Amino acid sequence: MADVISDYQKWKQQGETLRTQAKQAMEARFRELLTEAASVAEEYRADFGAPLKPPPPVTAFRYKTGAKAKPRKASAPQQAAKAEAKPNPKITGLQKQLATTRKKLEDAKAAAAPTRKLEDRIYEIEDELRLAGQPV
Repeated sequence: MADVISDYQKWKQQGETLRTQAKQAMEARFRELLTEAASVAEEYRADFGAPLKPPPPVTAFRYKTGAKAKPRKASAPQQAAKAEAKPNPKITGLQKQLATTRKKLEDAKAAAAPTRKLEDRIYEIEDELRLAGQPV
């Protein structure tokens, strides 16, 4: 009976060793395949301009792009020139609203009309401009 127990323990130990080796081999293969899939997806995105969608059974596939794959951004002077060339339409609209509301406020003051709503609106517009990082 002692032989059966010792044989079982040896078999169990061999099984654990084999299980560990199989686990490591499967993890390594999984990483290889994911790395290859990520490189194919990045090449597809670079060539065709759209992300490659995974098959339906795969619910998520995310990867970080490599440093070489990222397109270079414009330098700071070029970005500043673009910002000056094309002002934000939202900011422009707010500035126009502010000018119009200030004119209405002056007209209301000249006519001795109530100005509370106009003053509140001016404050709201100025607040939105401050939040957008624009001087008031």
